[in-house]
Amino acid sequence: MGCSRVPDSKQPSDAYPVDLLAREPAPPYAGEGEFALWHFSEDASLTRFQPRTPTDQTGPPLVWAVDTRHAPLFWFPRDCPRGCIWPVSTTTPEDQELFFNDGGTTRIHVVEAGWLARMQAGRLYAYRLPAASFLPHEVGGYWVSREPVEAIDQIVVDDLLGRHARARIELRITPSIWPFWRQVTNSSVEYSGCRLRNTAPHPDQLR
Repeated sequence: MGCSRVPDSKQPSDAYPVDLLAREPAPPYAGEGEFALWHFSEDASLTRFQPRTPTDQTGPPLVWAVDTRHAPLFWFPRDCPRGCIWPVSTTTPEDQELFFNDGGTTRIHVVEAGWLARMQAGRLYAYRLPAASFLPHEVGGYWVSREPVEAIDQIVVDDLLGRHARARIELRITPSIWPFWRQVTNSSVEYSGCRLRNTAPHPDQLR
């Protein structure tokens, strides 16, 4: 299995399987590349992925992957809390104006200032997984397999700030994610929040 860097010059693929997803996908980003399934890790030594029981113990053991369109949700250190948003067809004009009109972007990622140094130094490994055994999860952009899978490629994912810039995804650095996130969860935009339990304490924190 070779190790290579993600090219920044690939064009978005027209073959994205929108009809298979349970929710409307995020908009494409600059340099997106072809549809593929990926598993992101800070471990450079992985080769085989075994199904694992979800942490809430409510479902069968699964191997999880994310498709190329939604891979930017993982351009962060593993434990970094982040909020990611994008407009969908049901986003109101008011929310479009509120969140997206200033910067000319259709995707916004927000992290806390306390994680900036780790973002700058971050280095990840994206493992490409064969798609044959995967089915779409109810959360659009995620895919699951009940069978073990062997990685077919390993991609170095570094320069996380520059990667956002080249993809034309707005990356905001803020003391606390929570004032922004309270607005998001009361809006009509689509969103993904990850590792929010690791945020700095704030009076607006959602419970």
